Amino acid sequence: QLQLVESGGGLVQPGGSLRLSCAASGRNFDYYAIGWFRQAPGKAREGVSCISNLVSDKNYADSVKGRFVISRDNVNKMVYLEMNSLKPEDTAVYYCAAELTPLSDLCEMDQGPYDYWGQGTQVTVSS
Repeated sequence: QLQLVESGGGLVQPGGSLRLSCAASGRNFDYYAIGWFRQAPGKAREGVSCISNLVSDKNYADSVKGRFVISRDNVNKMVYLEMNSLKPEDTAVYYCAAELTPLSDLCEMDQGPYDYWGQGTQVTVSS
């Protein structure tokens, strides 16, 4: 079982940058793919990016490709989402989630298979 805690959200102007962090506690962190999801007011939660347990696979939503970068540090049980060139439409609560994938080294953007979720961190992009 994993516990996940997000941090790094805040208010930023359009064009600015933020780095979100997802800190995990629990065993076998390197057995889990990690995904970042977001939910804007009045909208369904959507996948933003994911990274496989051994970092071989990374995926991004079309809306963030070229602007966001996902990375992870298995030694320190951390996952990061570097967000650049932020737009007002990036405003949302951002969640990290973990899916147990000890054999696949793949990740997916569908939130259904994810087993553990953090509490979320608010990102607001506004002038």
